[in-house]
Amino acid sequence: MVDVGVAEPVLGTRRGKAVLALLLAIAFLDFVDASIVNVALPSIRRDLGFSIQNLQWVLSAYLVTYGGFMLLGGRLADLVGRRRVVVIGTLLFVASSISGGAAQNPATLVGSRLAQGVGAALMLPAALSILTTTFSHPNDRAKALGAWGAIAGLGSAAGTLLGGVLSDLLTWRWVFYVNPPIGVVVLVAITRLLPADEPRQRGRLDAIGALLLTAGMLLLVYTIVESPGRGWGAGRTLGGLLGAGGLLLLFAVFEARQAHPLFPFSIFKIKGLGEANLTQVMALAGFYAMFFFITLYMQNVLGFSPLKAGVAYIPSTLGVAVAAGIASKLMLRTGTRPLIVFGALLGSGGILWLSFIPVHGTWLGDIFVPLEIMSFGVGLLFVGVTTAAQAGVPEHQAGLAAAMINASTWLGGALGVAIFSAIAASRTSSRLDAGVSQASALTSGFRAALLAAAIFAAVAAVIALRSHNATAEEMVGTDGGDDALPQIVEV
Repeated sequence: MVDVGVAEPVLGTRRGKAVLALLLAIAFLDFVDASIVNVALPSIRRDLGFSIQNLQWVLSAYLVTYGGFMLLGGRLADLVGRRRVVVIGTLLFVASSISGGAAQNPATLVGSRLAQGVGAALMLPAALSILTTTFSHPNDRAKALGAWGAIAGLGSAAGTLLGGVLSDLLTWRWVFYVNPPIGVVVLVAITRLLPADEPRQRGRLDAIGALLLTAGMLLLVYTIVESPGRGWGAGRTLGGLLGAGGLLLLFAVFEARQAHPLFPFSIFKIKGLGEANLTQVMALAGFYAMFFFITLYMQNVLGFSPLKAGVAYIPSTLGVAVAAGIASKLMLRTGTRPLIVFGALLGSGGILWLSFIPVHGTWLGDIFVPLEIMSFGVGLLFVGVTTAAQAGVPEHQAGLAAAMINASTWLGGALGVAIFSAIAASRTSSRLDAGVSQASALTSGFRAALLAAAIFAAVAAVIALRSHNATAEEMVGTDGGDDALPQIVEV
């Protein structure tokens, strides 16, 4: 038995590699399902009778509960045990995938996606906190977080590819049915590879705090997702934002008076944690929206089939993986800040290039090169930000820190799509009113949205310039005091 609290390297062992592979499989499931249904939406609408207005909820339902329950899921992992929370989340994820694939009406499918989001919100922060506490040796942690960053980028891009392949070769239902077999393998592997855990902090769960936090996050993400259709100045949008802000403020006041708060705000005293999360919000607003609009451009303007649109992302998934591998090695020498800044600038440049897409464009001439540049930026940034957000975090707060960076990821994605969809719709409408063709108007709207996305990614680089540069020594979390229980892994 090896106490990972003393930072013994374990990644070189067979068991260490198996544990990392398991955790990456969990992450891949969650990231893929945020985008795998994108290219299947036309088929889903035709088969189940969705209205155009309600079809967005096949995508948005997952993001609402994913973002809304993420912080609660991460904190529960710290309080009641990470393996327990991963198992519960995986079971819910598998069950909801089966119900989604078998859905015969819109309500069942949207309900399944809501449940999938809850399952993913339990799985992901618990898995990431297991990774950071298990691989606490600096070299191990850099490699493990590099692989996690690669999976994050790969999953987001590969979701579109897998969705296109499954929708074209089988049916849209297989974008859901592909999950249960993988989930069963994951559950078996969890019982064999991860040691049984005990609660890391004993005492009652702060139920009122949990209710206020989850309600506030759900209302915030829901309002952001709905804002493109309602308008940012609409009464319901402003009311939703004010209501979410009020709930979260009430949560903060309530937590400040608790002896054992659900969310200890002292975590923000850790160097660089706040800047890393803010950088992630801004960067993901640009990156996630870019995938959304380029997919629409390829299908609605260039006439790509779902399969062809999915295959078009293969080179970019490889680019993310290569960049993440490079980042995991450079990080030990340079720290996290140079990777984050350069990655954000590279990604911003790629998106800016894409903002010049023409009406009669081609994949090779107008998409391939800038998409590859952007993918390298994503790989560098994901690894740098994820590492910076975990560096120096006490082990008993690892789940919370993991939840924060993942909540920032999906909050940024939802915010980006909401803001830039409004920009694209406004520009498209004005061009249609001017009498231009449908393809020309759509392209003009996509170009305006991509330009705004590039600006957001550039702002992320500016924020990162002022952030703390986490070094190799800081990548090892502290024991966090008497409340922390060391993670033990057999090697």
